[in-house]
Amino acid sequence: MKYYRFYLLFILLIGAGGCNFLNYDESSDYTKNDIFSNFDRTKSFLTNIYSHLPDGFNSIDGAMRASATDEAEEVWDLSNVQKFNDGSWSAIQTLDTQWSNMYSGIRAVNLFLKESKGNTFEERKYNDDYDQMMEQYKIYPYEARFLRAYFYFELIRRYGHVPLITSVLEADQANSIQPASFDEVASFIVNECDDIMNHLPVNYANVPNKETGRATRGAAMALKARTLLYAASKLHNPDGSLDKWKEAAAASEAIIDSSWYSLANNYSNVVNNYKSNELILGRRLGTSNSFEKSNFPIGYEGANPGTCPTQNLVDAYEMQSTGESITAQGSGYDPVHPYTDRDPRLAKTVIINNSQWKGQNVEIWDGGRNAPPLDRATKTGYYLKKYVIESVNLDPTHTTQKEHTWVLFRYGEVLLNYAEAMNEAYGPEDPANLGMTAREAVNMIRNRANMPDFPTGLTQDQFRKKLRNERMVELAFENHRFWDIRRWMIGPSTTDIYGMDIKKNNDGSFSYHKKLVEKRAFEDKMYLYPIPESEILKNGNLNQNPGW
Repeated sequence: MKYYRFYLLFILLIGAGGCNFLNYDESSDYTKNDIFSNFDRTKSFLTNIYSHLPDGFNSIDGAMRASATDEAEEVWDLSNVQKFNDGSWSAIQTLDTQWSNMYSGIRAVNLFLKESKGNTFEERKYNDDYDQMMEQYKIYPYEARFLRAYFYFELIRRYGHVPLITSVLEADQANSIQPASFDEVASFIVNECDDIMNHLPVNYANVPNKETGRATRGAAMALKARTLLYAASKLHNPDGSLDKWKEAAAASEAIIDSSWYSLANNYSNVVNNYKSNELILGRRLGTSNSFEKSNFPIGYEGANPGTCPTQNLVDAYEMQSTGESITAQGSGYDPVHPYTDRDPRLAKTVIINNSQWKGQNVEIWDGGRNAPPLDRATKTGYYLKKYVIESVNLDPTHTTQKEHTWVLFRYGEVLLNYAEAMNEAYGPEDPANLGMTAREAVNMIRNRANMPDFPTGLTQDQFRKKLRNERMVELAFENHRFWDIRRWMIGPSTTDIYGMDIKKNNDGSFSYHKKLVEKRAFEDKMYLYPIPESEILKNGNLNQNPGW
């Protein structure tokens, strides 16, 4: 009952939304002083702030964000994710609105930093575990500051300019604050990461309780590196300043040089694996099977898909023997056997026709067991494999659930961030003063995938094109493509969505024909989200983003 009352108070404190001041319900069993004068309740307050971290499991009305990119097509036409694709979203009809959630987290951090400062919990001073308790406690402000910086990153990559609030404000103060520019908030994030990183542990193995899933030094470094990468990209760096790219490269290089992380041996283990040495920070969720229900192929017990990969994504997987695009002359691509000799990551990311799933072949040909005209069958000729846990059982008499871990940062992304920044700053094969070239970094990713190295002698433009393709493949369904399209400003090139029409021939072979599934809308205004009209009505100093 004690923890129920605490959770109720927590909701009262930070769940109000908008920019209202944190009010306290005096009828509750716990006052503000009760919370922050008690170590366990203080820790619970901080731990609850972690719940504002996002995950990408069906995060937009039952769909993955990938369905708003050329990675995927959502089967359910009425899902709100489709409004990204038809252009019907607006400042009034918003999508993926994280404004209130992120600012609730920020307000909670500001309150935590104010009220927890200097607490010594005298009543426990003579307990045997006091020193261990305080060893944990001294890390908490830096964890909180990391979370606040991360929340601001989520805000600026959506909205660009947002109010920068670092203290607990009264309602009239919060609703009259001037927004800060993207660059100002990005600088705040980077400075915060610099200030806190050396106060955070590399891991929690030597911290009492040995907890996992909390902010680490590497997480702060990864947030800094990603923020600088976004700040250097075309959307936020229209003049193409090379200094910004150099800063981004150096920030990623610091993580590489730390040697704290390494690539997982098997690409299948880069997600849903909180023990992986590739994982820098993940959002750990409890046991469930809802993601599997939403993404098992139709025709399997309990399945109701879902997010289905596109032909656009499948075409991005190169030929394994040559390392060439399937459209390149002499690549070895055979349209009669379109999945033969392809990048091995394809089979670990996408369920293709006639491949095995849960001990049976998946029949995605017209009229097959897992294909149209069945209701909720894939529109593209593919089903999602990455992040979907095959061992989950949806049979109502033997239903099982599994833990899921959403990747927020991993080492593979760091290498790709480094390669991109190095290429933009110095070209593909100049190590500058950082020790490793862009080509060497991306080849580490390629080697793990058993793919040929990037060839030598590529121009900067050629390397950029090939690296962007590599990023689409390596980071598929990890919530990067949507934002990459925006920071690179390539939206119009991603609007034609393709699938594969598959027919089974009388001799048991298959015929494959590429088809246009959807033509989507994309306007320049969509590179940023509209600021919710409800927030502009509260704060007249907020300026709507262009075009909205």
